[in-house]
Amino acid sequence: MSHAAALPSIGFMPMPADFKYRSVFLHGKPQHKPDDSFRIRHPLMPCSRRAKLFAPFDALRGFDAAIWSKEVLYENKKLLDESARAALDRKLALLARLTYNSRLARKNRPEVSVTYFVPCTDEFNFAYGTQGQYKTVTGIVRKVDPVLTQTITVGRQSVAIEDISEITGPVFEFPEAFSRKRDGPGSL
Repeated sequence: MSHAAALPSIGFMPMPADFKYRSVFLHGKPQHKPDDSFRIRHPLMPCSRRAKLFAPFDALRGFDAAIWSKEVLYENKKLLDESARAALDRKLALLARLTYNSRLARKNRPEVSVTYFVPCTDEFNFAYGTQGQYKTVTGIVRKVDPVLTQTITVGRQSVAIEDISEITGPVFEFPEAFSRKRDGPGSL
């Protein structure tokens, strides 16, 4: 039995007999000696620098952020009816009494959750100027100013009163507990 000579292959495919670069491929990878003129002109790159060649990079800087901003869901601002607006005004008035000055605010420490509307700020989004998102901040009310700045400060976040859609918290479930705390002995 005669065995035919094994044909060389390119990867997993057999190499065609009329392959144009057959002799170059069969010659193999070039081997250069350390004192070879080619090696002197083109020294080997250290592995630490070579790894940087294949590190990912952001070819279109900001493109990912732009795509992400289009995925954000926006909605129209909900208009409160008269009864909801009146309930919100009563809650704000109670919070204003409990935080009239910094001393009362530190003493009463009313904790609330405020849900408010934030308009879309991405000028390239279809919702810019017309829609936004509702966010919620939870914390201790530090200040309510319905006259000058028309804001409520919860923790370190100031929220415009006109953007508030809902305020919840234990202070509204048991307001007498906070009023006794304020009117108790040693108060102003």
